[in-house]
Amino acid sequence: MDDRNLALEFVRITEAAALSSARLMGRGDRNGADHVAVEAMRRALDHIDIRGSVVIGEGERDEAPMLFIGEKVGAGWRSDSDRSPRVDIAVDPLEGTNLCAFGQPDAISVIAIADDGQFLNAPDTYMEKIAVGPECRGVIDLRESWTWNLERIAKAKGRRLEDVTAVILDRDRHRELIAEVRAAGCRIRLISDGDISAAIATCKDETGIDVLFGTGGAPEGVIAAAALRCVGGDLQGRLRFRNDEERARATRMGVKDSDHIYALDELAKGNVMFAATGVTQGSFLDGVKFFGGGARTQSVVMRSKSGTVRTISSTHHFETKPAYSWATGLE
Repeated sequence: MDDRNLALEFVRITEAAALSSARLMGRGDRNGADHVAVEAMRRALDHIDIRGSVVIGEGERDEAPMLFIGEKVGAGWRSDSDRSPRVDIAVDPLEGTNLCAFGQPDAISVIAIADDGQFLNAPDTYMEKIAVGPECRGVIDLRESWTWNLERIAKAKGRRLEDVTAVILDRDRHRELIAEVRAAGCRIRLISDGDISAAIATCKDETGIDVLFGTGGAPEGVIAAAALRCVGGDLQGRLRFRNDEERARATRMGVKDSDHIYALDELAKGNVMFAATGVTQGSFLDGVKFFGGGARTQSVVMRSKSGTVRTISSTHHFETKPAYSWATGLE
């Protein structure tokens, strides 16, 4: 498998989803924005010569008509040849559906790819997480307190505690966490959605984010782990079930220890690739900007094998780019 070329192919998929969902930015229709992103990503995937299996998607077959867990995607399944690479795919066609629906920053379209069987088959439940950039790789421990981790992060970065910034989802379940971080004297950036982009932000100095704390989606934790594998960051996660049904489903999916703390390499193993395109303007990526007859996008493509990170700014002319007609309403 030429993963260099494959990684660049996958950015076309996130571009298609971003272009499609950005049309609905600010209209208050979170479900509509998510639907068109899923549809565009699904159709773009079918143009790529892979035999892909969705392991992180929009839900199970009865919950999601497309990009459901277990769905087979890619042109390779329609071929008699077995030359098409088999890959596992983790997708979030529109991370931050509310952000897009209400025109707020940091909505993105993301996809992660790994060799067959290398992603944790994460159930659709919560995951408690700590994510940091390369400077703090190996210094975090989810078994310890938030304050203990903040002290270790500050030491690794050569900073005072009051100069450390944590990003946390603004949820009622995080009241005690927020209070502890404030008591430690650290700065906090509260976000309404989008903990994948927040986790990646810990790896970019210009964002001013040092650590992601708190409980978000387990599927998003796997996708974030793939991105952090590519850039040398670190992430630990522990599943947090909301009810017995979720716990039983996780057991059926192969989770043996519900209190296990997953290291980065357990969430995303082997050679992984990650691509994302901005939907709304954000600290991680610029959002889609439409002009007469086209649009501009900004994307990032990462590979763990080489550590290469490419930022791609693209100009799309819809009339001369028929492959995107179905993503832009011009078909």
